[in-house]
Amino acid sequence: MATSNTIVLKSLSVLLGLFFVFVGALKLTPHISKDLYKDLRTEYVKYAKVFPLTALFGIKIPSKWYRRCVGILEIVCGLAMALIPFHKVKNAANITLLMLMLLGVYQHYMVSDPFERSGPALVFTFMLGGRLVVWYQTSRKETDPTSANPAQANGIKQD
Repeated sequence: MATSNTIVLKSLSVLLGLFFVFVGALKLTPHISKDLYKDLRTEYVKYAKVFPLTALFGIKIPSKWYRRCVGILEIVCGLAMALIPFHKVKNAANITLLMLMLLGVYQHYMVSDPFERSGPALVFTFMLGGRLVVWYQTSRKETDPTSANPAQANGIKQD
């Protein structure tokens, strides 16, 4: 029988994965929404200018390739989270997407975007972080020998 943590973990993995596949596709093709694709192309020109490596090392990244790389990473990691059953792969994808979201929050801040633009990145940062917390709790419960018997975990002696 699946525990509630396992159900939450699987649901979060699939839903977050599918969301990132969708968002990544928006960055790569105008076929889903021409207006949103056009808007993202314009925004990534600003984001490429505040990319952390640009400030640290003077490396200029073309906005077109930056947007495409982020979109491809979102699709690949989203598919991994939604479809691949191995926790190590899911967690690697989760951490990659979490880093992308933190980068997104940083970029929104650096270009002084209004909260309406940065809000979704913050929400998905917390959701990805929450998924990792649920995974950690579930994995600890599975490896803890006393978790099978709650009475032992509470120090109650059984006959």
